[in-house]
Amino acid sequence: MSKPVVTIEYCPKCGWLLRAAYLAQELLTTFQEELGGVLIKPAEINGRFSITVDDQLVFDRKQQGRFPETKELKQLVRDVACPDKPLGHSDKPGA
Repeated sequence: MSKPVVTIEYCPKCGWLLRAAYLAQELLTTFQEELGGVLIKPAEINGRFSITVDDQLVFDRKQQGRFPETKELKQLVRDVACPDKPLGHSDKPGA
């Protein structure tokens, strides 16, 4: 079975490449064994910043009205890619 791939689609005109790269680094550090990789993809739609695991949308800036917090994104990716993985101090309260 292949490992899930996270895609971070960002608006290059908005200058969000560094934000996407930072989040990619955080995900690759946290999910070293669980992910098949993180793809950073320039969006063709202005203002887009969305994150998918394989083809499942886990976060969309326009829908949420904000960018994801790093801790929140790790939880969202974990919940789809490897639900049994504990995240330590980045985990949900009470989890």
